Amino acid sequence: MSKQQPTFELRDEDELSLELIEAQYALKNSRDKKNAKSVLVLVSGIELAGKGEAVKQLREWLDPRYLRVKADAPQLLSNNQAFWQSYTRFIPAEGQIVVMFGNWYSDLLTTAMHVSKPLDENLFDGYVEQMRAFEHDLQNNHVHIVKVWFDLSWKSLQKRLDQIDASEQQWHKLHGLDWRNKKQYDTLQSLSQRFTDDWFIVDGEDEKLRDQCFAQYLLQTLQELPEHQTKVTQKWQQAAIPKALLEPEKAGLEKQDYKEELSKLTKKVADRLRYDERKVVIAFEGMDAAGKGGAIKRIVKKLDPREYEIHTIAAPERYELRRPYLWRFWSKLNDSGKIAIFDRTWYGRVLVERIEGFASTVEWQRAYSEINRFEENLVDSQTVIVKIWLAISKDEQALRFKAREQTPHKRFKITEEDWRNRDKWDDYLKAAADMFKRTDTDYAPWYVIATDDKYLARIEVLKAILKQLKAD
Repeated sequence: MSKQQPTFELRDEDELSLELIEAQYALKNSRDKKNAKSVLVLVSGIELAGKGEAVKQLREWLDPRYLRVKADAPQLLSNNQAFWQSYTRFIPAEGQIVVMFGNWYSDLLTTAMHVSKPLDENLFDGYVEQMRAFEHDLQNNHVHIVKVWFDLSWKSLQKRLDQIDASEQQWHKLHGLDWRNKKQYDTLQSLSQRFTDDWFIVDGEDEKLRDQCFAQYLLQTLQELPEHQTKVTQKWQQAAIPKALLEPEKAGLEKQDYKEELSKLTKKVADRLRYDERKVVIAFEGMDAAGKGGAIKRIVKKLDPREYEIHTIAAPERYELRRPYLWRFWSKLNDSGKIAIFDRTWYGRVLVERIEGFASTVEWQRAYSEINRFEENLVDSQTVIVKIWLAISKDEQALRFKAREQTPHKRFKITEEDWRNRDKWDDYLKAAADMFKRTDTDYAPWYVIATDDKYLARIEVLKAILKQLKAD
């Protein structure tokens, strides 16, 4: 059901500008406060309805230094890239306003209008559902979404096409869309109605009123930004801790058997990673000193360094904390090549951030569904995700910590914080149990490798990769 559209009348421009700037600075100055948020404005609509003019005028009424505009031509949605991936670096940080003049909806319309086989209604609506879910997650992470559609009647569109300079005619036949073609116009209007029920519609007929409606709607939004959700809405049910985490295997491999198996598997893994047409994300989590670094060394042993990227995840930087918590992983995936390996991952939200209190209860409880949607989007765009949890016993961890302290080239790997974290061993087991229960999915299952033997753990890691690639 469509929400009721607000109505606006012409106002004194100086007064409107003053109120906009005051609201803009109130948002900007909130960035270091507990209730900080940002605003992302998605702009789409009919050609020549005045989108560009309205954005330009908004920039004149606001302080242009603190209004970022991303204006790109629409692009076709790709089977090997999630619809949000090319836009994530433009997601605003807390205190910022970003206008996306061209966005994932523009891409959806372009794709629906231009592919040789048009998107059927179910596929189109499926994309809209995914986009709204992504926006919902952004809103939960303090990015308020404003969606504005600029509309224009067919008759007025044709008049404006008649009036524009001949040199601009080619530009306005935008990316294959012929705005002289009534059938294409009607099709686009019909498609837009499938997702604009939660958009603010600006009538592009009256230029002055058009610009003010856009600006006043943004002003109203800035003045009425919602508070962050802080209340937990449902009782939390702790998952049972898997037996493997409580009792890791003690038995292991003989060194010679390990060497023979390793030689065979490292070559096979390298070949499968190299020649698989999909992108691959290998995500490591687990207890400290469980062998993540050693396993990663064996994965890449027979790969060229140019074929993969290893991301070692530490505490987020200050600028990263001002954006949705998944943002720093979105950006790393955009910058990675075909193979991305993560030593610690986005699961920090439901592990260390939960346990240490860096994330609120609402935030970490909500994160499971956000992570699942994130991973599902990646898998749907031709990415294989291999999630590996390495587990060892508490006694074995103590032995490895002491060995690191006594080994010159490994001393850097052990800190006081590592010893302190042992006091929260049981908390980590409980958090891991909840994580497995809520994020072990058909498209991105967890591989739990629980053993005190390093040799066996490395072999099992390689086998897990092959299994997820369906190459075992």
